[in-house]
Amino acid sequence: MKNAIRNITLLTLLTLMCFIYSGPAIAEAAKAYPGSVSQLVSQAKKSIKPISLAAFKAAYDARDYDIIVDVREPGEFRSGYIPGAVNIPRGVIEFKIWPYVGFPEKTNTSKKIILYCKTGGRCALAAKSLQDLGFSNVRAADIKFSAWVKAGYPTISDN
Repeated sequence: MKNAIRNITLLTLLTLMCFIYSGPAIAEAAKAYPGSVSQLVSQAKKSIKPISLAAFKAAYDARDYDIIVDVREPGEFRSGYIPGAVNIPRGVIEFKIWPYVGFPEKTNTSKKIILYCKTGGRCALAAKSLQDLGFSNVRAADIKFSAWVKAGYPTISDN
């Protein structure tokens, strides 16, 4: 029992020391980040090429894209998605986009990629990430997926 109390006390002291020592560094680093998620999305939207609902539908109908990516989570995707879209969640897009662009043999970072999500936020962040990786033809649908559905445009559901 004494050993357990001693170990907990030592662990608590070590954690406290790490927090106190790194506190100023963490506070300083936090100043470099936007104050909120909406600010982060807003900043991303300033550096990407958005696409409206009408332009997205026109590109979809004309097959004027190489890949459409739904960046929502798999459960959201299964509940309804645009036919032909692939699901690569926003949190892993930097790692999972590569098979769709010919990596490693013939990587093509100029492929026309259209991203969409539920409200336009995650696809803006994902588009920014892909641009940062060197992709030059990425468009983020500045739409709500519900607007696509409400307009009567095609969807598929796996549920």
